[in-house]
Amino acid sequence: GKAYVRDKVCQEFKILGKENFRTLTIVANSRKYSNATFEEISHLVREIVSLAETCCTESADPSCYDAGSSALSAKSCGDSSPFPSHPGTAGCCAQEGLEQKLCLAALQHPPQQLPRYLQPSNQELCQAFQKDPKDFADRFLHEYSSSYGQAPLPVLLGSTTTFLSMVSTCCISPAPNACFLKEKLERKTLSLLTLMSNRVCSRFAAYGKDKVTVSYLASLAQKMPGASFEDLLPLAEDAAEVFSQCCDSVDEDCVPKKLSEHTAKACDALGPRDTRFATCCQGKNLVQNYFCISALPPAPAPTLPVAPKPTDGQLCGEEGARRAKRYLFELARRHTSIPDAVLGKLYDASEKARGECCSAKDPSACLDSKRLRMGEGLPPFLEKAEQLCGQYTQLNFLDFKKR
Repeated sequence: GKAYVRDKVCQEFKILGKENFRTLTIVANSRKYSNATFEEISHLVREIVSLAETCCTESADPSCYDAGSSALSAKSCGDSSPFPSHPGTAGCCAQEGLEQKLCLAALQHPPQQLPRYLQPSNQELCQAFQKDPKDFADRFLHEYSSSYGQAPLPVLLGSTTTFLSMVSTCCISPAPNACFLKEKLERKTLSLLTLMSNRVCSRFAAYGKDKVTVSYLASLAQKMPGASFEDLLPLAEDAAEVFSQCCDSVDEDCVPKKLSEHTAKACDALGPRDTRFATCCQGKNLVQNYFCISALPPAPAPTLPVAPKPTDGQLCGEEGARRAKRYLFELARRHTSIPDAVLGKLYDASEKARGECCSAKDPSACLDSKRLRMGEGLPPFLEKAEQLCGQYTQLNFLDFKKR
């Protein structure tokens, strides 16, 4: 309702103050509209900050916020709107009143496939900062937030705040390079946390909890093919639970705390059984230990018999979903270089087959037809992907390119 929207915005404005509210608005809208230009975001931020500044005072008329936000919606729906363009705008503008405003507020661009932000050299940073500190800060907030828009908001805010603090401190230091080196080392964990959480939360947004569990299970199976399904599935489910709790959380401790707890479980379970995991688990910083585990390359595939395929009864039984996950785990540990995207497609195909066939009149005939289509093309495809991606993992890039 109207009061909720106004109270939420005004509470943030009063607690944060104008400048911090403005920073939050740049970051939040650059995340939402990751394909928008800096100018489009700037227009929107000016309007939102002005609305809060005018209507969140004690003396403001009770209708001030509602009238101001209605004018903002009308401007968004105009032909020459200066705000970020979105294909869903026309649909929202066909609605009226509060529904229109809430619809416009819910619009967002899909995340960027690859981060575009490239950090300039120390000298370039200081030149841009000294030329216009405010413009530098705004442009950095926009570029960084749109590039890492799937990272949880508290992680993103922490990362951008410490970066700007580093620039403002080091650019007036008598020894800028030494200052930058020290500051970058201090914010290494937060910087890595931003990159990693952007990646995993992008995956969570695209895949959903079930498929993230499968993706994580396959990754662990490829790094440690000697581990059992019963060892790895609980860790994969735990990781997916961390992401489901933290990717949209505004609790600034959620990611570091939950990820540290998950890493401790992974180290307890796998560290004693694998020297590579044990090495990663030696550090005192659990978040950095997680980065180390994530960066482990796949292990060589052991020699194992052909993966046993689940029967029709198993696939369509109560444990059907678990059986499908187990089969993918068996494939992953036999093909340790197969990329996650390929394994994800196989899992999608198996879930689609279960959905279509298990409720069919003749589940066995339906599943057999699916298997026949998959069985012809899948083995040579897996072999080729394993060969190519195995070479890519083992060789340096130039040797791979020559090959």
